Amino acid sequence: MSAMGKRGARPTLEEVAARAGVGRGTVSRVINESPRVSARTREVVQNAIAELGYVPNRAARALAANRTDAVALVVPEAETRLFAEPYFSGIIRGVGSELADTEMQLLLTLIRTPKERDRFASYLAAHRVDGVLLVSVHADDPLPDLLERIGMPAVLSGRRAAGESVSYVDSDNVGGAGAAVEHLIERGRRAVGTITGPLDMYVAECRLDGYRRALAAGGREVDEQLVAVGDFTEDGGRRAMRQLLDRRPDLDAVFCASDLMASGARQVLREHGRAVPDDVALIGFDDSAVARHMDPPLTSVRQPIEEMGRAMARVLLGQIAERPAERRQVVLPTELVRRASS
Repeated sequence: MSAMGKRGARPTLEEVAARAGVGRGTVSRVINESPRVSARTREVVQNAIAELGYVPNRAARALAANRTDAVALVVPEAETRLFAEPYFSGIIRGVGSELADTEMQLLLTLIRTPKERDRFASYLAAHRVDGVLLVSVHADDPLPDLLERIGMPAVLSGRRAAGESVSYVDSDNVGGAGAAVEHLIERGRRAVGTITGPLDMYVAECRLDGYRRALAAGGREVDEQLVAVGDFTEDGGRRAMRQLLDRRPDLDAVFCASDLMASGARQVLREHGRAVPDDVALIGFDDSAVARHMDPPLTSVRQPIEEMGRAMARVLLGQIAERPAERRQVVLPTELVRRASS
């Protein structure tokens, strides 16, 4: 029977020190992995901890190390988008799986209003978390700059601009979009439209850039009548698809910057009697469950969303452990997954 079992109470730090024949401070240094302890002493203390079944007080350890053992995953969007868009759930799964074997607690934070942003800024300034993962970054979002000013380790999903100053994990958005449009051109499509994401997001700019580059490489001029701005939502896809059909009834292909917008576009094409892919070929971006379950199944650009989440967590943990840390830039490859819609 363990010492805890005999007494019915948790062993204390003092009892571990007495068992090991060392001072209380030495036990604390071993628990907090201080290098100022000899290998022999560390072994004696660890044996005493194991024999007594001592469980360190994590809150006290974190306080001593000026740590909270918590990271925040911040989504500056409404909860309707969080639960509707497969991208967010994929990132959360990836982050969660990477943190599962650590002592880090993951805090999910939605920021929908300036008041909520200010409240979270105060929370950050008090260093209530060890680091921040920021998803869905808009160009005018002040949070990344705040994180830099207060020295908070942070990793973005995507970038605000080409010269991003905060560490980030992104996918090859330009290359992925280009591969999609190149595929449509190769299939003989003449009037290739696109539905973009919100253009205050660099990710949407990059996918539009990939569309333009592929058309130019294929000897096509970009017709702005074939470019409609969406917002990464299903309803945004519907609205943009109606605009494209009004402007260019002859269009025969559409590259959508997300699967969810492609789903909305598909509904409008059906309402207008346009068959996919016979009349209009359709491609999305994300290769989410939405793509696989559409009728017909949607050709889509696969970005490794869960791996992006895992990479974000790995980069953040490295920054927390190695302050001050260097900025890290990770760009993961994309792949066109061909299905019946194109």
